Formats: sequence, C-alpha cells, structure tokens
Amino acid sequence: MKLINRKPSRPVRVILGILPFLLLLVLYLGASNARLAENPNDKLLPALSTIGAAIERMAFQPDKRSGDVLLWRDTFSSLGRLAVGVSISAACALILGVLMGAIPFARAKLSPLVTAVSLVPPMAVLPVLFIVFGLGEVSKIVLIVIGITPFMTRDLLQRVREIPPEQLIKAQTLGANTWQIIVRVILPQILPRLIAAVRLSLGAAWLFLIAAEAIASTDGLGYRIFLVRRYLAMDVILPYVIWITFLAFVVDYLLRRVSLFCYPWFHSQAKEND
Repeated sequence: MKLINRKPSRPVRVILGILPFLLLLVLYLGASNARLAENPNDKLLPALSTIGAAIERMAFQPDKRSGDVLLWRDTFSSLGRLAVGVSISAACALILGVLMGAIPFARAKLSPLVTAVSLVPPMAVLPVLFIVFGLGEVSKIVLIVIGITPFMTRDLLQRVREIPPEQLIKAQTLGANTWQIIVRVILPQILPRLIAAVRLSLGAAWLFLIAAEAIASTDGLGYRIFLVRRYLAMDVILPYVIWITFLAFVVDYLLRRVSLFCYPWFHSQAKEND
C-alpha cells in the first residue's frame, strides 16, 4: 500500500503527536544545562526548578501589593477581553456575511469596504484606537474586532455563495420570501462554518489582545509578559507563553465540541469529503 493511502491508528497518532513536544523538551534541557554550566546565573534558559518556583509564585501565592494571585487575575482579564471581542466579531461577521452573500445589492455596496478594511494592518491603527477610545478596555476589544471581523466576514460571504442555487430556487418555488430563505436555508448551513471561522481566527485574536495589553494595560497575560521582560524573567515569560498556548487549545477544543454536538451532519459531511 502506498504511503499516501496509509492512515495511522489512534495510539500511533497520539505517539506521533507527543514526539515533537518531547523533542523540544529534550533540546531545551540540553541547551539550558549547557548555558547554566557556563554561567549559573544565566536567565535566558532557566532550569525547570527555577520555572517551577516561578509558577508556584505566580499561580499560588498572593501578590504582596494587590493581594491577588497574578496568574489567575491576568487569565480572567485576558479571557474576558477575548470573549467579548470574538463574540462581537462573530456577530458582525455573521450579519454582514449573510447579507452580502444573499443579497446582491448589499454585496455591491459593502464588499469593497470590507475588502479595504481587511487590507489595513490592525496594529497600524492601534495608536488611533488609543486616541479615540482611550487606554481602557474598549480600545483592546475594538482592536480584536477590527483584526478578525473582515476575515470572518469574507469567509462567510464565500460560504453563502457556495450554497447550491437549486436550494434557493426550490425555496422560492415553495413561496419563501427573502427573510425565510435566509433564516431557513442559509443560516442553518452557515452557523457551523461560523464556528470554524472563529476557530481559525483565534490565533489572530490572541495576537491582537497580547499586543494591546502589552502597550496599555494594568493586567492581563500580555501585560505581565512585557512587564517582566525588562528583568529578563524567562522563568515567568515561558510559563505564561505555555499557558496562553494551553488556553488557546482549550478554547479551540471547546468550540469544536460545540460544533460536533450542534451540527453533527456538517462534520459527517466533511469526513466523507476527506
């Protein structure tokens, strides 16, 4: 059997998935031990014991100034901003994508604007957002919205236009008006694709959130990373980066489970296409 047609079993997939992480860990330990052997005070690649002590301090011990456990305070702050920003983006993308995909007049009017906005680097407008909305929560959320809404809108627009015309014609033949076609024909097929678009946009959403928190914030995961970087505190930065990665994985996994539960037909169809 050709290699292209061979599929690994579940245990083999798990082992193959874990191997790169083990390799990275081995490489890190080797490089860390080599640097610490030359300079015991080296901060670039701290020992695992040093990282463990930093995790205990940040995740389990209250801060002397605020009395909060910093890791959890930063986590809740960042997740709250991310949830609000992504939710607003998803709602805007759903409305605009469906309208532009279903109604040619709306597409002719809004599509050039959405395309133009999608080409603007979101980080370039961050100073403008701080000037207009101040340094509070609004500017950080707006950056996420500006950063990922155009991408999701264009994706949903394309998905709406890919709906077979026969379905729309049959609905009109049965007497459905435009609103009924959107609600009963288009929306049920677009909602699982909206979840997929949100999952694909999470990486960019995290990027914009971390950048905004790093520039102007008093809490959050991005704020903490850029606060301690001046002290070369890699024992704090590395756990925070790993924690952000883990949170992103959990959010992506939960969205996938929601999609599987609510739209099993969509995933069975995708599996058949594979």
